[in-house]
Amino acid sequence: MNLIKSRKRVADHGEVLTPGWLVERMLDLVKGETARIDSRFLEPACGNGNFLVPVLQRKLAAVEAKYGKSEFERRHYALLATMCTYGIELLADNVAECRENMLAVFSDYLNLDETDELYLAANYVLSKNLVNGDALTMQAHDGKPITFAEWGYIGKGRFQRRDFQFDTLTQMSSLSQEGSLFAHLGKHEVFTPLKAYPPMTARELAGLWLDGGLKKAI
Repeated sequence: MNLIKSRKRVADHGEVLTPGWLVERMLDLVKGETARIDSRFLEPACGNGNFLVPVLQRKLAAVEAKYGKSEFERRHYALLATMCTYGIELLADNVAECRENMLAVFSDYLNLDETDELYLAANYVLSKNLVNGDALTMQAHDGKPITFAEWGYIGKGRFQRRDFQFDTLTQMSSLSQEGSLFAHLGKHEVFTPLKAYPPMTARELAGLWLDGGLKKAI
């Protein structure tokens, strides 16, 4: 595997990919979390997905182990696994490649074609979860604050979405630490989402992609 795309990219952006064997060893250190379907992972310099892809693969293995006998649950928890992986990347071509790689893993697992509503729903989710921006400044490529969708599965094929600014999310961990002034408070008492949405089905998420997500992701 070539860990460098070009010397210019290394010089301009410090872009060097992490080898696969090292990624797997690092993920083994948090094996319990990678095997939990709803645990959330954020890679702040995600490149083409060499961390996020194996994270998703591990989550999908957990889906198969737990829900493999129910096609309905298998499909919906696989989408939840995808919903719980996030990335920020400075270079737009890497973002596009990361989305393609993640979508390929998801669609291969469920044996989907490009017309399947779950394939389209995953496209929409990845357009929100993988952001072209700078994790240090917490700004997207257009200069606006990075915003992420927090997804949850509430059962019976319905998903919940709430949007938060990235800089707000980074404060959550510090305020929940033991000894913090706000440690005794629940997150809902300190942080409010920018927007909360009514429950949505995979079909409705697919409709959002067809209605406008495709244009926004390009």
